[in-house]
Amino acid sequence: MADIELTLPDNSKLKVKKGSKGIDAAKKIGKKLAEDALAIEVDGKLQGLDFKLEENTKIKIITKNSKDGLEVLRHSASHVMAEAVKELWPNVKLGIGPAIEDGFYYDFFKKEPFTQEDLKKIEEKMKEIIKGNKEFKKKEMNKGEARKILQEKGEKFKIELLNELEDGKISFFESGKFMDLCKGPHAKKTGEIKAFKLLSTGGAYWKGDEKNEMLQRVYGTAFFKEKDLEEFLKQKEEAEKRDHRKIGKELDLFSINEIVGSGFILWHPKGTALRNQIMKFDEQEHLKRGYEFVTTPHLFKADTWKTSGHYNYYKENMYFLEIDKQEYGVKPMNCPAHIMIYKSNQHSYRELPIKYFEFGTVYRYEKSGVLGGLFRVRGFTQDDAHIFCSLEQLKEEIKKVIEFCLHVFKVFGFNEVAVKLSTKPEKAIGTKEQWDKAETALKTALEESKIEFEVDEGEGVFYGPKIDFKVKDSIKREWQLSTIQVDFNLPERFDATYIGNDSKKHRAVMIHRAIFGSLERFIGILIEHFEGKFPLWLSPVQFKILAVGEKFEEYAEQVNKKLLEEGFRTELDLRAETVSYKIREGQMQKIPYIIVVGEREKQNNTLTVRDRTGQQKTFSLEEFIKEKKKEVIEKK
Repeated sequence: MADIELTLPDNSKLKVKKGSKGIDAAKKIGKKLAEDALAIEVDGKLQGLDFKLEENTKIKIITKNSKDGLEVLRHSASHVMAEAVKELWPNVKLGIGPAIEDGFYYDFFKKEPFTQEDLKKIEEKMKEIIKGNKEFKKKEMNKGEARKILQEKGEKFKIELLNELEDGKISFFESGKFMDLCKGPHAKKTGEIKAFKLLSTGGAYWKGDEKNEMLQRVYGTAFFKEKDLEEFLKQKEEAEKRDHRKIGKELDLFSINEIVGSGFILWHPKGTALRNQIMKFDEQEHLKRGYEFVTTPHLFKADTWKTSGHYNYYKENMYFLEIDKQEYGVKPMNCPAHIMIYKSNQHSYRELPIKYFEFGTVYRYEKSGVLGGLFRVRGFTQDDAHIFCSLEQLKEEIKKVIEFCLHVFKVFGFNEVAVKLSTKPEKAIGTKEQWDKAETALKTALEESKIEFEVDEGEGVFYGPKIDFKVKDSIKREWQLSTIQVDFNLPERFDATYIGNDSKKHRAVMIHRAIFGSLERFIGILIEHFEGKFPLWLSPVQFKILAVGEKFEEYAEQVNKKLLEEGFRTELDLRAETVSYKIREGQMQKIPYIIVVGEREKQNNTLTVRDRTGQQKTFSLEEFIKEKKKEVIEKK
């Protein structure tokens, strides 16, 4: 049989017989590698070690203790969980069971919800299955055979999934007597799942659609080492303490009301104060960098969305209505409006770059099953900007946006940043020359900014390459924040041009960028990052002012008035409660400073100030104002 040539991650070549399996390639590279192998990546797609290599291709052996290896392990754990549930409750019907970012889940159709006791039973049964060290065997068949098996098992949800698959080989994975419709890959044996834990359970609509049946979702996680599992559980416990929905309620920041609708946030006075501070900071930073502010409607005629392409490619995520027999779409993004403002005048190359910025509120349809607090909503506000420039200006403008992003991250206390450059996908618009220039501009901008980055080949969007920024919060969780995208598509669709120095029209290049992403999600991240203990400049209430008795209330009011005049956000508490009760309440509300005034303070025109750590100090009013203004300016 003829040889084929495999390209390894270091670009070295490996010759194997055509039809060799992934495990054969691993063995040829090295015995230890074959022992640690879990799967093989073939042209960027995960496959099982039994995958047959039929042509020259790029491969990567996926081993234990790698990110992809962890995905394989967790997918395998999900399979074992399904097997355990079917043994304990044979009449339960199976949904889907993927690996996810920090674990796995499986959806089951079961009339009664799973209890915590049930989770313990499932865990014990999983341990039995894992101890049995059963081999994961892949079985392939045609669609008719697969349908017959699923019909015999009465797995109606699996049949629905099968109907959505293309004709051809259908794969099942078998461990012992249990067999599940699954594309894999899985570990070699169940015994490789050494450290796992079931975490929680809850309801989930089939396919995330509230019109479908409610299933019971069981979440779990798995690691190669017990130590890694323990660290994860410790971080999870810390994350639960910081849950922005819990803290948001405790601090009276926001609410979601089912009468108003799921996915739409009601910002309370304190939440609005926090939001306004972020917006004021952001506005000032944009003004410093030469952005012009614009405001655009929430509703455009459908013709706009047809021109932009959203009508054909994004319609299921949009809201439409009819006015005067005309179809209108609620905006899911601000880009077309900014282009229309740009096009309202003819522009010369001397005017470029032109930078439009807007706090633009947009609306996108999200299935109710995926909505979650501030992190996934249907209406949100972006700190949205679009830069119109020439290809020659692209690199310098990208460098400026990179600097902007890093500055913002630093101000909010995000000091660990990971950067990824995503390049041209298989299906893309624009010429090769445009893509080459845009990718070079992004790459060179990162290099000249001395930013370390990874290249994600082929993961750019169809209209241009992009840079993504991820930050780590105070408990080392990673969050996707800013994106810088180069766009050839919309300038082409809307014919956005400028007059060059040759007196001819040239197509403008458009940079999309949002630094926070959305205010809602960013505030959710901030709440959890700070655990609600915001720095002074951000705190919705900066000072809580208390009087130790009625005869000192007038002085407390004077202090409050002065602080308000100086631009601080205060709360004057003159309720008929004890001072100790009010101090305790202020601490629960995570207010940075609690000011107490009594006889001594009134006589000396001073303040007794207690900070969040419980430390107490006496200031003159003037000294206190001066120090706290400095703290606000320095954003400590």
